[in-house]
Amino acid sequence: MGARERSSAGNPVRTLELLWREPGRGGPARGPKQRSTVEAVLAAAIDIADAEGLAALTMRSVAAKLGLAPMATYTYVPGKAELLDLMLDTVYRQMPRSDLAGMTWREKVSVIAAENRELLVRHPWVAYLPTTRPPLGPGVAAKYDHELQAFDGLGLSDVDMDAALTYLLGFVTSVSRIAIDTARAAADSGESDHEWWQRAAPLLERVFSADRYPLAARVGAAAGQAHDSAYSADHAYTFGLARTLDGLAALIESRSS
Repeated sequence: MGARERSSAGNPVRTLELLWREPGRGGPARGPKQRSTVEAVLAAAIDIADAEGLAALTMRSVAAKLGLAPMATYTYVPGKAELLDLMLDTVYRQMPRSDLAGMTWREKVSVIAAENRELLVRHPWVAYLPTTRPPLGPGVAAKYDHELQAFDGLGLSDVDMDAALTYLLGFVTSVSRIAIDTARAAADSGESDHEWWQRAAPLLERVFSADRYPLAARVGAAAGQAHDSAYSADHAYTFGLARTLDGLAALIESRSS
């Protein structure tokens, strides 16, 4: 990923102008009649990133998908850096948001985790886009406001609420990335994890010493038998979410007392 392939790497003023445009009003006002819109450019870019990853996303590839001249995309978006911000804000804005009313805080946090996990299944590239400077658009604002509801009214300070949400989303992204990488490895190699391990097993039996690495042998065998693989993203998510909730419970109880 290039140095500018992160959120907020472009012109902040132009990016914010585009992020907060009125829907359908993204095209430039001067020049000949436009053949497309900012919304169409974003839809095409998201389709490319979803199907092929960020490496395949260029201003030219977006133009080609829309049937435009190679440089025409620049009349709608200044460059790839701004395009990435707009794409991220768009998929955040389009996320389904559950009604959290009447839920316990654990249920709310679990729903927020599930919503983000589903987002990363639909748009895997989001898991690899650094967002330490998130695009401050309407999609980001709506997502942030919605997710903070899971921690509101629990006695946490505003700073603690922000940190708790960051902690939760960091866990979801980490587990999701491993799931995405596992799926990509299977697709690239044409064989499942189970098939890969079966092929590697004869060599491992010759070189791996259970006497020298007793814990690795015992625990690895148990995990492999349980998951039919070295790793289960679903198990890691379920186990990790439970531990995340337990950790947040300790924080909430300390603040309420």
